[in-house]
Amino acid sequence: MSLSCLIMAVLPPYSEIGIKAVWLVTACRVIQGMASMGEAVGAELYLSETIQLPTRYMAVSIIVVFGTLEGTAALGLGALVTSYGFNWRLAFFFGAVVAFIGSIARTNLRETTEFVDAKRRIKKTFDKAKIDIKALNSSPVLQQKVSKKTTIAYFLIECTGPLWFCITYIYCGNILKNNFNFTSSQVMQQNFWVGILELISTIVFTYLVLKIHPLRLLKIRLFIFSLFALIIPIILSNITTPFQLFLLQVFIGICAPTGFTAFAIFCMNFPVFKRFLYTGVIFATSRAIMYALASFGIVFLTDYFSYWGLLIIILPVLIGYGFGINHFKKLEVNAGNYY
Repeated sequence: MSLSCLIMAVLPPYSEIGIKAVWLVTACRVIQGMASMGEAVGAELYLSETIQLPTRYMAVSIIVVFGTLEGTAALGLGALVTSYGFNWRLAFFFGAVVAFIGSIARTNLRETTEFVDAKRRIKKTFDKAKIDIKALNSSPVLQQKVSKKTTIAYFLIECTGPLWFCITYIYCGNILKNNFNFTSSQVMQQNFWVGILELISTIVFTYLVLKIHPLRLLKIRLFIFSLFALIIPIILSNITTPFQLFLLQVFIGICAPTGFTAFAIFCMNFPVFKRFLYTGVIFATSRAIMYALASFGIVFLTDYFSYWGLLIIILPVLIGYGFGINHFKKLEVNAGNYY
């Protein structure tokens, strides 16, 4: 991460090295995306296994708060660059320093107690039975199967975030350009203020999980947004000012249901030795698929069905999300953790 930021900060412009600049920037962004995804999931998993309930929910949610802060800062930087000519390379120099400090901090982190205890229990069992530790790979604990239903449920929940992002920031941004003649700079500024309010909402939700079970909170958001989603096409058809669209963006950004606040629940329902692999792969796969479907699907559907085309992609996602939440609710009830 640190090296890729540094490369982008010192990379010569397109006018000097041509297409090489494009390929290098693209490669660096891919590396950054993969690294940040793995680090975020790893940090959330680490906190999930080291902190007791219900503080665990808040601690894990704080990771998402800082992720939202990162996105908001990027929008703010974009607004500065497009409006005031701010040198964007300074941001990547700063990012390189932060990533370097983070890499030093990670070297001092230890494996979670739960993970270490699991390994210790297996080792003791093998020592008592006088079995070669190499046979560990065939251990029942390592071979513990992952529930297909749980995997599908988590995947469907993670599919929501990319869709709301594309609608809130990209699709509504295009409406600002096409219907209200906004420049790219003006779109960036409006999206920045949307991001600010969304950031504030994540802080509020992070506090609420100390009082309300995360899944209960997500069910409330699902109910409210599902009712509202049915009239989104009507609202878009009657919007006459950029401020009205701004209010719609803010509502979607705040109320649209995602997996936020409940990751600690999702990951703890996967086998301890497979949590990082499954949650990381599902997280990455859901985003790769949904960003592609949402980016192209929204354009295609709205071209043919106007604003009503949004419901063709929104409603199935909400139905899948509801299935996922209900599945994890049952698991929490059975474990005696639902309140």
